[in-house]
Amino acid sequence: MPELLVSPPSIAIRIRELPRTERPRERLKTLGAQALSSAELLAILIGSGSARHSALTIAHEVLARTDGSLRRLAGQPVAALTGVHGLGSARAVAIHAALEIGRRLSTESRDDGAPLRAPRDVWAAFAPRLEDLPVEEFHVAVLDAQHRLDRDLTITRGILNSSLVHPREVFREAIAERAAAIILVHNHPSGDPTPSADDKAITSQLVAAGRLLDIPVADHVIIGRGRYVSFAEAGLL
Repeated sequence: MPELLVSPPSIAIRIRELPRTERPRERLKTLGAQALSSAELLAILIGSGSARHSALTIAHEVLARTDGSLRRLAGQPVAALTGVHGLGSARAVAIHAALEIGRRLSTESRDDGAPLRAPRDVWAAFAPRLEDLPVEEFHVAVLDAQHRLDRDLTITRGILNSSLVHPREVFREAIAERAAAIILVHNHPSGDPTPSADDKAITSQLVAAGRLLDIPVADHVIIGRGRYVSFAEAGLL
């Protein structure tokens, strides 16, 4: 009977065994974070690997599950990341926290004093937070007389329908803030911003309420993945 050949278990090269110039942390200190690949940045977050996999190997496997997309990675639940061998709950949570910090940082890149005069301005202000969310969020942008964003109100999170978005909730803060106008904003987790029947019903109801309260609804912008639909541009208001 022929002898069965069993390959020896592969032993991962640990990051500390790499030359100092090739270690992600040292490269970041020397060259800056922008010089590192996404896998190297993730490896720093992961910290240490397992007996069989280095932190860099684990980072590459994490990215492979989303085809290298950090946006898709941010949209995955923590439990999905813990399915990667060597990645426990604490490290998966740290990765999610870092991605959320990046998302919030991107929202601060817009000048807070800049007016929201066009649908694309609204998309630029809200898309970084909304376009990759796994659930729908309905926001109200409260505008001042110069159409600058005075407050961003989250009205609902989850399934969106007309029974959940009531004019009372939408206009309560707008009245208190003496809003000159409001813009309705929500996302479609599917990535397709085409308005649904519920979207149109909600918009019609809120536009009518705004006329009664003398707080016009300037627009309703639906955020998709990389694109948007503006009710004002589409002539749906």
